[in-house]
Amino acid sequence: MARGNRRVEYVELEIESIGSEGMSVAKKDGMVYFVKRAVPGDTIKAKIIKKKKNYAEALLNEVLIPSKDRIEPKCKYYDYCGGCSWQVISYEDQLGWKTKNVQEAFDHIGKIEYGKVLAPIPSPREYHFRNKMEFTFGASRWMLPWEIDSDSDIGNKDFALGLHVPGRFDKIVDLSNCLIQTDYANQWLDILRDKALEDGITAYHARAHKGFLKNFVVRYSKLHDNYMVMLITDEVFNEAEDDYIDWFLNHFESEFDKVSTVIHAVNSRVTPTAYGKIKDFRGVGYLEEEILGIKYKISPFSFFQTNPFQLDGFIGRILEMADIKEDETIWDLYCGTGSITLPAAKKCKKVIGIELIDSAISDAKKNAKLNGIENVEYFCEDLHKKEIPDLLNTLDPPDTIIIDPPRAGMHKYLLNHILEIEPEKLVYVSCNPATQARDCQLLAEKYDIGDLQPVDLFPQTHHIENITVCTKKKS
Repeated sequence: MARGNRRVEYVELEIESIGSEGMSVAKKDGMVYFVKRAVPGDTIKAKIIKKKKNYAEALLNEVLIPSKDRIEPKCKYYDYCGGCSWQVISYEDQLGWKTKNVQEAFDHIGKIEYGKVLAPIPSPREYHFRNKMEFTFGASRWMLPWEIDSDSDIGNKDFALGLHVPGRFDKIVDLSNCLIQTDYANQWLDILRDKALEDGITAYHARAHKGFLKNFVVRYSKLHDNYMVMLITDEVFNEAEDDYIDWFLNHFESEFDKVSTVIHAVNSRVTPTAYGKIKDFRGVGYLEEEILGIKYKISPFSFFQTNPFQLDGFIGRILEMADIKEDETIWDLYCGTGSITLPAAKKCKKVIGIELIDSAISDAKKNAKLNGIENVEYFCEDLHKKEIPDLLNTLDPPDTIIIDPPRAGMHKYLLNHILEIEPEKLVYVSCNPATQARDCQLLAEKYDIGDLQPVDLFPQTHHIENITVCTKKKS
């Protein structure tokens, strides 16, 4: 079969394993094939989308013989939505593959000696665990098979509220519910959509760069079981749009007891980022959460870990492995709003937190004050620039560094600076074991790499957090 001059190629594969980034792996005729959403033990028909000399990437076209380990996904949008791609694997098996991928990263990328691979810490919830969801309005709706096959006319093909189709910035799967957010929040998608269609309010067109509604953001506090909801739009241009905003603010404030803050924000840029300038709000303006007895105020656009049901276990395990002493000075790099900094401060002489985002540092300082914690200092600094920030040479030297960098891992200049100042201990927390293993390979010049502790904050996905402690080698 050909499309223009491009030949479409299919191949039958037997899936053997799941590798990094959640890609399933098959081998055939000297080639390695990477396929999303296949399960080890499946025999599949796959469509090749990229082919190199020794490997190829392919899309799952049909499951010919399902694996004994394949299960039915709970979500009816599973095949079309960009999230939760591991729903076809039992949670027990998910943890097994995530742990194996951590080990393989250190074996094959790090190629270093380390302690033991510890049993993973599972999430207390497999579904309904996320405290933040960013839904997108779009003028280009992805038509689902049951909609195409339906006899009834789909009258709103140019309006969708939901999540992106994988690999498509412009196509939105129109959702009525999402199984990783709370049940209570799922009622709002249909309410917003129905009102917008009734009033003739347009969704933003990602290609034409026009339209009014852009994003609907839901944030949740486990501590108080309450919500912050945000509607992000373009600038208001007509009376109908202005009326819709008034309805949104008043309706969500008055009709839902668990909603403590309602926000309208404006994003006039063409970027699809769910961020904007706050124009109006109702309620208190923030959420409150708790980790290990320490309270945190969360402002509308500040980062906070997305699985609050796992935070005590996750942060508690970091501190346990850090084994902090009372007389220590700690650096907490990429500290965010202080989720590690403040519990650590309860155990040591001083903690210094460093973070790039101004708003996060502002929240961190407020959170320290809120909890009466005075032995912390916060600094706003870019730890990823191509030189060592002068700030690092002016700070009290650390006994222990706790670092939780972005997925890209540590910048080489920062890593080299750590090797130069040689703290006794480095507690490395990572959401990407591959870059963590790469960095630990360089740290192994002066440090012994300890046990690997996987912690699952992201059920139904391939993502996993990993903690390891690097201890300075004895002379």
